[in-house]
Amino acid sequence: MKLKKMMALALAGALSVGMLSGCSGGSDNGSAASDSNLKELTFVIASRDEFMSSLEQAMSAEAEQLGYQIVTQDATNDAAKQIQYLETCANAGQEAAICLLVDPDAAQSLVDAAGDMKLVFVNRPPTDLHVLDAENVCYVGSDEDTSGYYQGEYLAQYFKDKGQTEIKYLMVQGTLGQVSTTKRSAGVLKALEDNGITATEASAPLVADYDRPTAQEMIQPLLSSGTEFDCIIANNDAMALGCVEACKDVGIEIDFPIVGIDCTKDGAQAVSEGSLAMTVFQNPTGQGRGAVIAAMNLINGDPINKGMEEYALDDSGESYSNSIAWVPFEPVTKDNVADYM
Repeated sequence: MKLKKMMALALAGALSVGMLSGCSGGSDNGSAASDSNLKELTFVIASRDEFMSSLEQAMSAEAEQLGYQIVTQDATNDAAKQIQYLETCANAGQEAAICLLVDPDAAQSLVDAAGDMKLVFVNRPPTDLHVLDAENVCYVGSDEDTSGYYQGEYLAQYFKDKGQTEIKYLMVQGTLGQVSTTKRSAGVLKALEDNGITATEASAPLVADYDRPTAQEMIQPLLSSGTEFDCIIANNDAMALGCVEACKDVGIEIDFPIVGIDCTKDGAQAVSEGSLAMTVFQNPTGQGRGAVIAAMNLINGDPINKGMEEYALDDSGESYSNSIAWVPFEPVTKDNVADYM
């Protein structure tokens, strides 16, 4: 699929972002488009990285088309700050806000802080999805049950082609407790099992908090010790690339698959060059655009995926199903990575 490339072209030239105050004007962290005639839509971000910045840019481009400017507040991974930012926005009479959760367990506190203001969670879902039962709250993101599963399907085929049905793996995990970490880790193992591969740990999982240098530092001793393994599974591209660097540091030839998730720019390049075997595209443009459209739909009382019907509503039949719009993951290998670069 060429979705990433087409979305990126739609954004070209539309992403001028400057520093402005947010909500009531009290924060130095706020950034927004420069047209002061546009109404404000606040994005309370957990922290910044390559993926989050791409998501923010997509929001800015879509919001400007709808007469809004995105004002970003960086909570620097502080859940209390997120609550304060939302309270400030609600007290200032803002129509809606978008939030990328620091702590998915704290989602109800953020819903309470928003009050009657419309609230869109993006990228990281609440741990308890029933907080989405409130009529002024919804979620736009990608179904993490599928992300790790795509990794597992790839690995299963890789080892079957080699005539191997038993493997040992090294797992490098993101932040413990986050839905993405739990589901990505479980998904890859389930796919391996479903496809007839017996997978056992070569070592206890390494928790690198989605950070590239941390993953590089943590896995290096295992690589140096001669631990036997058949593949490295990372919960995101950043950590997968940290593992690539660690292999280079200790002089290990990468003749085994290292897999990631997100298909960041660096991740896609690594797949193209062969140092990563595959990744899974998580669509920041789709999620960012979708979050803004969902906010407008909440304001107007429309179904949250109106105007983005290509993103299906949740089909679980739960009470919150109409409050979730799924932006699909897509597996990326050397065969199709050119479509994502």
